[in-house]
Amino acid sequence: MAIESRERPQRTPQGERTRAMRTRLLDATIDCLVERGWSGTTTTLVSERAGVSRGAQLHHFPTKQALVVDAVEYIATKRRTELEAAAEHLPARRRTRAVLEILSEQFTSPVFLAALELWVAARTDETLRDAVGPLEQRIGRETHRQTVTLLGVDDSDGGARELVQATLDLLRGLGLAATLADDSRRRKRILDTWAKTLDDTIGAAS
Repeated sequence: MAIESRERPQRTPQGERTRAMRTRLLDATIDCLVERGWSGTTTTLVSERAGVSRGAQLHHFPTKQALVVDAVEYIATKRRTELEAAAEHLPARRRTRAVLEILSEQFTSPVFLAALELWVAARTDETLRDAVGPLEQRIGRETHRQTVTLLGVDDSDGGARELVQATLDLLRGLGLAATLADDSRRRKRILDTWAKTLDDTIGAAS
């Protein structure tokens, strides 16, 4: 009598299941911040949207603050990776304008909107400000370094360093304007002009 062999279904390792659950929670948090803002985002709503039990969510993120701060850092990491990937395909011609375009997209993305909700809330919430402030400073430094590399400027030159910071401040301001209305046509004209300014300034310095 032949004995039928049955393979046991392979179980996903605990570590992978944990990472997948955290990812679902973090993605759901960003979505809630963008759609409902800080005041409308609750841990209960996030767990429901992520399809994760309330108990499991509290195990990984015991407070709303811990959840949203980790979510912004998680998406910022993804953003950095996407920016690095986009930088590999920059054209040789009109490179500066292409750099401004991919940076501009960083300041009109869902993670920028989510971060904006945290900035506004942190203005009057000291505990949240203490958590968000250092994170934003680190992300700002990383973005500055990436921009220096993409534009090919000498960061040891104080003038060049200020030019990079002015570029990021400009892009952040345009991103804020885009939260209220479709500002794409005006943004395109400004970026065209600023790209020429950068090329003239960087070229002269070189």
